[in-house]
Amino acid sequence: MTVNLSFDAPCGPITGWRDGAVVRATGIPYATARRFQPPAPAADWSEVLEATSLAPACPQAPVPFLDDVLGTRYGELPGSEDCQRLSITLPAGLDGGERLPVMVWLHGGSYTSGSGDLAIFDPSALVAETRVIVVSVTYRLGLFGYLSTSTGRPANLGLLDQIEAFRWVQRNIGSFGGDPGRVTAFGQSAGGDAVAHLMATPGAAALFQRAIIQSAPLGITRGRQKMNAAMGVAAEAVTDATPAMDVVALEEDVARTARKFGLMAAMPFGIQYGHAPLPGESELDEAWNAAAPGIDILIGHTAEEARLFLPRSPHLSTVARIPVIGSALLKAVSWLVTEKVYGKAAREFARRHVRAGGRAHSYVLSWGAPGNRYGAAHTIDLPLLFGHQQTWEAAGLLAGATWEDINAHGRAMRALWARFAYGDSLGARGEISGSLRYRSV
Repeated sequence: MTVNLSFDAPCGPITGWRDGAVVRATGIPYATARRFQPPAPAADWSEVLEATSLAPACPQAPVPFLDDVLGTRYGELPGSEDCQRLSITLPAGLDGGERLPVMVWLHGGSYTSGSGDLAIFDPSALVAETRVIVVSVTYRLGLFGYLSTSTGRPANLGLLDQIEAFRWVQRNIGSFGGDPGRVTAFGQSAGGDAVAHLMATPGAAALFQRAIIQSAPLGITRGRQKMNAAMGVAAEAVTDATPAMDVVALEEDVARTARKFGLMAAMPFGIQYGHAPLPGESELDEAWNAAAPGIDILIGHTAEEARLFLPRSPHLSTVARIPVIGSALLKAVSWLVTEKVYGKAAREFARRHVRAGGRAHSYVLSWGAPGNRYGAAHTIDLPLLFGHQQTWEAAGLLAGATWEDINAHGRAMRALWARFAYGDSLGARGEISGSLRYRSV
């Protein structure tokens, strides 16, 4: 790796490196924060920052199930509470006067796992094929970022981190060839949920002008106050002095208190209404409506979201083995859960957005690896947007599919996402044959 590319940004001088068809500048600090405290913008610097190390992950527990599904490896990135970093990927050979659309990626992982610079989120194909700039954001998770307590520990710290990242982009991305007037926020699962809720924060339309909300569990984000309070009580034992991995170890105990609250416990950590920067739950729609005219959205989900989770249920595995009707029953349960958590809420979000003066397209992604038990499950959009053949070769989600087939659908999906980021019209409706359909709302 040769560090040979310099950027003179308002934050201070930065060097990155050429990596094939793209240029990378990684691990750039956008904010700082003490544990359980809101972030502050990272101080400017005068010495050259060598942006050549990937952003560390927020400390987190292993998730063996997801490692098997996605082909990831726990510990791929070092963990650090000093994780408020972002990484920039741009096309190589940018002309001096070019100003490209910017896509800011917020990773998923139930607000407890994942990191912006995981290999499965490598945006190089998206960047090289479509000439956009991608900014990948790492932010606080779990007990570090998403739970208030009665003793005054604030909620939504990860969301506040993300706002600082968007402010950093607005101030600095022009030095990398990006257009701060064409910024698209995009995220999947918890990342999609975060994008949606960033739209309810003050001044959202000044931070980004478009939003792609992928598989956001909007059907289980309301009515969580009692669950959050119970979790907050269970989290009181954590202090500023608790070792980071001990904090992570306690997350499972805290999450266990949520299980009596039903389907919401599928994602126990997350945003909390009525805590900065979000309005109270009763004022949420009003806040979203205020932002709607300034932000175009593309929102959707996979056709079989719940199939990622159903194989883990011993009861449903038993149901699936019932002769003749087992598979039909399992398909019905998958449809019901997909609708409850993802589908119905996404459609309602899009319709409300349009009624408030915004523009919206909705989509359903139906592609899945042939014969694979996961089908068009939650996370199937990730290999269509990011990574490459070696990145995904161990992913159980893709067993049965050739890389040629995956990449054919992926190239079309990347082109569609980029068209939206460029501000091009998607028309009244359209499709990627065999994988995705979309329409205006």
